Amino acid sequence: MSSRTVIRHGLVVTASDEIHADVLIVDGRVAALATPGSQSWTADREIDATGRYVIPGGVDAHTHMELPFGGTHASDTFETGTRAAAWGGTTTIVDFAVQSVGHTLREGLDAWHAKAEGNCAIDYAFHMIVSDVNDETLREMDLLVEEGVTSFKQFMAYPGVFYSDDGQILRAMQRSAENGGLIMMHAENGIAIDVLVRQALARGETGPRHHGEVRKALLEAEATHRAIRLAQVAGAPLYVVHVSAAEAVAELVRARDEGLNVFGETCPQYLFLSADNLAEPDFEGAKYVCSTPLRPREHQARLWRGLRTNDLQVVSTDHCPFCFTGQKELGRGDFSKIPNGLPGVENRMDLLHQAVVDGHLSRRRWIEIACATPARMFGLYPKKGTIAPGADADIVVYDPHAEQVMSAATHHMNVDYSAYEGKRVTGRVETVLSRGEVVIDRREFTGRAGHGVFTPRATCQYLD
Repeated sequence: MSSRTVIRHGLVVTASDEIHADVLIVDGRVAALATPGSQSWTADREIDATGRYVIPGGVDAHTHMELPFGGTHASDTFETGTRAAAWGGTTTIVDFAVQSVGHTLREGLDAWHAKAEGNCAIDYAFHMIVSDVNDETLREMDLLVEEGVTSFKQFMAYPGVFYSDDGQILRAMQRSAENGGLIMMHAENGIAIDVLVRQALARGETGPRHHGEVRKALLEAEATHRAIRLAQVAGAPLYVVHVSAAEAVAELVRARDEGLNVFGETCPQYLFLSADNLAEPDFEGAKYVCSTPLRPREHQARLWRGLRTNDLQVVSTDHCPFCFTGQKELGRGDFSKIPNGLPGVENRMDLLHQAVVDGHLSRRRWIEIACATPARMFGLYPKKGTIAPGADADIVVYDPHAEQVMSAATHHMNVDYSAYEGKRVTGRVETVLSRGEVVIDRREFTGRAGHGVFTPRATCQYLD
């Protein structure tokens, strides 16, 4: 049984074009685009997108569903987290499988497959967190690339947990230079930060705002510089995750001006929130504890400029939610025990549309940084990230005029607060299709756990 859907009368917005077009979907894929009304296509379902944008589903290349951290777990499961992603217009996530020290990459990847399989409302893929670099790990990296897990995250932060020293980082980068994988780096000088944490606690500086103060922007910049030079020595590309500081952006700019294959990602929290949130009274600041930390507001202008000039290429969420009650509260009296992470997978597309409304971005750049570039960066394009014949019909009908107020009372993430509580934005997801199946139908969830499938990835398409 062939299925046919037509989306009529919308403004199709991709990273490269804005055209009024009807879109024909056959058996889960885009079959054709045509001038509105020019084709008498028959279909099982017609969707009227008059006055709406028709955009590719978002690709969120940085999420942490069910991540164990700090003695607890991220509060979104693959089921709740991917459902919330769909509500927010994201149709593909790339989550992080974790290698624990003393264990193999395969054990970690298998564990994450078991968490996700049969539970996701949208399609998903995996990066691999490499915590234990040894000869076996390096051999396994080759095998993972062959099966579509083509990126590997390392940490210069969190000594004793995920931390890799410069020698381990160099060895993994050398391997990725050979096998086509992409090293993703959490760039903060964790050794120095731990000293500053101990010193702050000894002074009695225990509140959430001190989390941001000890994780200094200069230590993000220093680690970014070091990661870039290690990658240069290895002859490997580098993707720096959750860039938050102007000084770190400057390091990326310098490297890119030198012609190095260095890429940068930032997140909505660094564009819309600041260190002021960490300083909120009555321990409310704990809601905003993440790493890299929220920075003083003056860093935001440099991040926006980086997105406009392509010195930063991707906006992902680093979605890693912990409830305020019972989870964030673990750090009362000691900010170093507050689980690091913010909820955001449902908010990204709307916040970035608000950036279009505010004049920070063009419509096409919105789609570029949220859909097309992450798909290309991580080997999913043109299956994901665009609306073109042959692409998966991951499509969002978006109302650019609807107003909404972000709130924990109305969001669908499994967390008891919103990082954007009370924020009024213009623009809202109306209908979402995942591989041609309607999963949000005019603001009603019609999807199901298990619709989303694991999606193997090619290597980074900016290096071909």
